[in-house]
Amino acid sequence: MNRGNTDRGFTLIEVLIAMTLLSIMVVLLFGTLRICAESWEKGENKIEEVNEVAVVYNFFQRHLSAAKPLYDDFSVVGQRTFSFQGNAQSLQFVGDFPASAGRGGLQLFAIQLQDQDASSPDGTFINVTLTPFFPPVEGEELQKEEVTLIKHVRNFSLAYFGPDDTGEASWQNEWLEKETQPQLVKINIEPDNGIYWPEMIIELKVAALQDGAGIGVDDTDTTDDDDQGAEDAGTEDDPVDGVDDTGLTE
Repeated sequence: MNRGNTDRGFTLIEVLIAMTLLSIMVVLLFGTLRICAESWEKGENKIEEVNEVAVVYNFFQRHLSAAKPLYDDFSVVGQRTFSFQGNAQSLQFVGDFPASAGRGGLQLFAIQLQDQDASSPDGTFINVTLTPFFPPVEGEELQKEEVTLIKHVRNFSLAYFGPDDTGEASWQNEWLEKETQPQLVKINIEPDNGIYWPEMIIELKVAALQDGAGIGVDDTDTTDDDDQGAEDAGTEDDPVDGVDDTGLTE
């Protein structure tokens, strides 16, 4: 009795159908992976953008809000200059650094927009220069440091809220040659990637001027009657309200 061969392989059509289905599955798989990778990258970029905004805001909130209204009457003999000066694209003020930062003490912060350099890949950027407020003692070098706050900036503008020449409080594009600090500083930063940055408004914790070596003071001192009235009211004379010894918030 002759038995027929019961073992049979796949036909050509079956193989082609299987390869077609496999190809479709691979295409769908790689497409899904590509979408996941793009979503991951967008999420990372968004986190980086939010972190950059938070870092810049935290810098101004910690240092600018604790700016100290001091006079420089020691750099130039016979000249007395108020520490806080600002215009539409630059600003300088005096702040305090903790000893743990490696350059403790009063520092002069100078913030300005640096023009684009063709040799630099960073484009236009906001630069921060730190210089000790008091001059170094004889034999010591001046510890000057420059830090880039943010790169690739399209626009940077500042405005100051406080009394103008008429005594009325308003927003001003300059705060020069004044005897007090502004109440508020408005900061607008527009990066060149088109990402929207919210407007930052920093409230300055204005402190009364104190006597001290090399620090100028106002000619109008508090009278004894006012001091006695403050004692009777149970209040303490605290010239720097809400600011710790380092000028930084916790």
